[in-house]
Amino acid sequence: MARPLAPAAGNLADESRPARRAFRIGAGPLFILPTMALLAILILYPVVSTVILSFTDAAGRYVGGDNYAAAFRSSSTIRVIFNTIYYVAGSVILQLVIGVAAGILLNQKFRGRAMVRSLMLIPWVIPGIVAAMTWAWMFHTDYGIVNYALVSLGIIDQPVGWLTNPSTVMPALIAVNAWKMFPFVAVMVLAGLQSVPEELYEAARVDGAQFRHEVWHIMLPQLRPVLVAITLLLVIWGLDGITIIYSMTGGGPAGRSMIFPIQIYAMAFEFFEFNRAAALSVVYFLLIVGLIALYLRAFAPQEND
Repeated sequence: MARPLAPAAGNLADESRPARRAFRIGAGPLFILPTMALLAILILYPVVSTVILSFTDAAGRYVGGDNYAAAFRSSSTIRVIFNTIYYVAGSVILQLVIGVAAGILLNQKFRGRAMVRSLMLIPWVIPGIVAAMTWAWMFHTDYGIVNYALVSLGIIDQPVGWLTNPSTVMPALIAVNAWKMFPFVAVMVLAGLQSVPEELYEAARVDGAQFRHEVWHIMLPQLRPVLVAITLLLVIWGLDGITIIYSMTGGGPAGRSMIFPIQIYAMAFEFFEFNRAAALSVVYFLLIVGLIALYLRAFAPQEND
């Protein structure tokens, strides 16, 4: 009696291939399910709770947009918006200017370059609270080294209250923030310059280009993708920054250094107006999302090109 022929090994492999593919497709979501659940608990739930809280009062009753109206009727809100824009824009511009210059200089060959690169990272790795408290003492009106050095050099006649004078507090805070974050920009710029072909520099030098021409026509155009990403990160970190200002001035004097995150924190945990603080948080979140969307819309097409 003839035995049935066994199926070929190739046919078995072909038949099992769709099953394996289906298993992979079905198992994929199961592997990421724990992560997605954790993100939903840590991010989605607080966001939804904040939105609900912004439309209710202290007793949990629905009040519509009363919390938003009350928050924006406050005379300090306009100043807080201006302070936030001033602080973020000034910090980002100064960080980019100093960081790009430092990155370009550290890309040059000179003796002790490795040590200088290592020392440049010190401001970035210092914890924010430590840097803030150190600079607060350095800016002290009577005992700070900044006033002592400026008076000794004859630059100023008498000590300046850098953190107590309304006209100097914000520039001082911007300077501290730029000092803290410019090493990050320098490191990213230095990494971007490593990918620039040496042939571009050689061709430019053959045509008689000087160092400033190389910076303007070779380095900066090649660094555009890096600078776009860095600027976006600096803006996000600046809008979210609270450590330096809160530790050095607490938003003073007279609200001249008060920015949105500090106002939200003070309204919620100092004045216990949680509903109005939630309304400001929602508005601030929407402003940040809108700003990021506009930024990406403006610069993403250039990067694709």
